Amino acid sequence: MAETASQTASAAKPIPFIDLQAQRARISARIDAAIQKVLTHGGFVMGPEVGELERRLAAHCGAKFVLSCSSGTDALLIPLMAKGVGHGDAVFVPSFTFTATAEVAVLSGATPIFVDVHPDTFNLDTASLARGILTARRLGLKPRAVIPVDLFGQPADMDDINALCAKEGVWVLADAAQSYGANYKNMRVGALAEVTATSFYPSKPLGAYGDGGAVFTDDEDLYRRMTQIRVHGQGKDRNENVSIGLTARLDTIQAAILLEKLAIFDDECAARQRIAARYNKILAGVVTTPVVRGDRSSVWAQYTIRSTSRDKIVALLSAENIPTSVFYPKPIHVQPAYRAFPQAEGGLPVTEQLSREVVSLPMHAYLTESDQDRIAGAVHRAAS
Repeated sequence: MAETASQTASAAKPIPFIDLQAQRARISARIDAAIQKVLTHGGFVMGPEVGELERRLAAHCGAKFVLSCSSGTDALLIPLMAKGVGHGDAVFVPSFTFTATAEVAVLSGATPIFVDVHPDTFNLDTASLARGILTARRLGLKPRAVIPVDLFGQPADMDDINALCAKEGVWVLADAAQSYGANYKNMRVGALAEVTATSFYPSKPLGAYGDGGAVFTDDEDLYRRMTQIRVHGQGKDRNENVSIGLTARLDTIQAAILLEKLAIFDDECAARQRIAARYNKILAGVVTTPVVRGDRSSVWAQYTIRSTSRDKIVALLSAENIPTSVFYPKPIHVQPAYRAFPQAEGGLPVTEQLSREVVSLPMHAYLTESDQDRIAGAVHRAAS
């Protein structure tokens, strides 16, 4: 009996969603040597590679100070703690993002107020933020901080956000967990807000082989306070505690790995851009492809399309051994842990629509054109 098209598709080789092994094949000798160096010198916690990574990141993005830490979540929490954000304060966050963005507001003792996003870039809508600030004041909360998220790798509208926040007395903590390496008006992510946080989770464009994160700022006093918080609120030595803190250090082995990945990072970002441009071309008119504003770039942490046939696309691609992921099918404001927290006046209609339509396709710097054609062909069939 002749093999059917569906049987042929199901027998096809699976395509990785993010291919870390292809990257490792490129730099495996350097990674192994870097790890061996740490094993040899034995400085497993706050070893010399940690300081070197912080210096290299500062030079790469243009921030004066970089504080590495144990995760992207801690990179968000540490600045809130250092700023004294807490009970009675409002922290404005988009609901269309990973839960960590709102989680740190709650952990700090503040109240998250959820705001809406733009339908094309998926990033925070400044008009909704303005309404959220009014909501906070109506509820008797002090508007204190906003955490705009650079979703899927593209910087948010930082000029508009910074201008509104300066007017309203709100400080900006940019969540660049997915966007480190991108540019905004000829400036790199890391130098676009008073404080920026990023993540080195393995799936991120600049990812370690475990958890990790970093905080960027030009404020020396804030940097000093964050340094204390990173290690149990430590003062001049381990026997002095000057503030409440965390255990949030970056492991030396992860720093060593990141140093080697940083050496090829700009090249990988360029490859991601070429792949995204090709996706846009071969999927045009079939689904709604992502929009990058003309004054900025994306590092394409995810390549995310929109379609009213989202569930059909997911099912057909899965049947053909092509992975997809939906970020995010349930926005934070509908999650059981966060339902009681307020939303900006006018609600979050764009967020709720996006949650029904978005789906992310395989994206990494080593995606071949043949695999990309196979992915796009499946999307064409599903969406037709």
